[in-house]
Amino acid sequence: MFATRLIFTLLAIFFMSSCKENSKEQVLENESSTASEVTLELQIPAELGEGAFWNHKTQELYWVDILGKKLYIYNPSTKLNTSFEMPSRIGTVVPQSDSTAVVALEDGIYIQNTKNGSLTRLSNVEADIPENRFNDGKCDPNGNLWVGSMHLAEKEPNAKLYKVTPNGTATAMLDSITISNGIVWTKDAKTMYYIDTPTVKIRAFDYDAESSTISNERVAVEIPASLGFPDGMAIDEHDNLWVGMWNGNAVVCFDPKTGSVITRIELPAHNVTSCAFGGPNLDILYITTATVDMTEDEKIQFPLAGSVFKVIPGVKGVPSSFFGTVSK
Repeated sequence: MFATRLIFTLLAIFFMSSCKENSKEQVLENESSTASEVTLELQIPAELGEGAFWNHKTQELYWVDILGKKLYIYNPSTKLNTSFEMPSRIGTVVPQSDSTAVVALEDGIYIQNTKNGSLTRLSNVEADIPENRFNDGKCDPNGNLWVGSMHLAEKEPNAKLYKVTPNGTATAMLDSITISNGIVWTKDAKTMYYIDTPTVKIRAFDYDAESSTISNERVAVEIPASLGFPDGMAIDEHDNLWVGMWNGNAVVCFDPKTGSVITRIELPAHNVTSCAFGGPNLDILYITTATVDMTEDEKIQFPLAGSVFKVIPGVKGVPSSFFGTVSK
């Protein structure tokens, strides 16, 4: 998720000064978008829009405003953006059924009824760690929610990445995390990619579908500071990674096999937070943005920040897994 401008500035200085591949970074900077023009889909001043998830069954976009403490379900056909007030900051959402979704709040994991608005706690994991809150998360091919916490002060690696089963059992899968963010699985369910934002890396893991566990950690992509900081992430039909770039004004598509940039899509927003492939053919990329962590000049330059945008990227996505449902 987002970090304070000071922290990101210090990180940027560090990584820029330590970068040994200046020529490679220049190549990445010169990459340009081959997608069609970005358009405004939903004008809204979300403080921290995040958690984009396309419900391919209902043809709706689920997303959240973390700081606004709201869950949204947006229907592109009717332009209706239904909202649900949350009792605390909400990190992510994944549909479970036609009337329920799993959400990550500050003090645990809950089931939100999207028909009557009721909220039921599923797990109180990290409820006793007030210096952390939950952030981004998605479901693996077996329907387990993988959701990460983050250090509220955004300074210490005190957070973890958890796997939460449909019965509420929470297991820590990774520790020493600072700002847990984007997470996706390949189409063959053999690889998981994961982002801890301040590391400016996308990590890869072998995923064992039999046990829903990970192993063999390695770095798939090292992101130059000039591109911004990696936030939410989606995966396309070719297993390439589409990442919202905080402080980067763009979504960047990376090839995790080579670590290189395939394309960069610029947006009229400074902090781009997450994206999801949607539409009947999964060929529309919906993108969330934020209004926080912007200077007065940036607010004038990007008056549509916080809104939801869309673009035809020239590639299709894959259906995302629902909570409690095994993907086929």
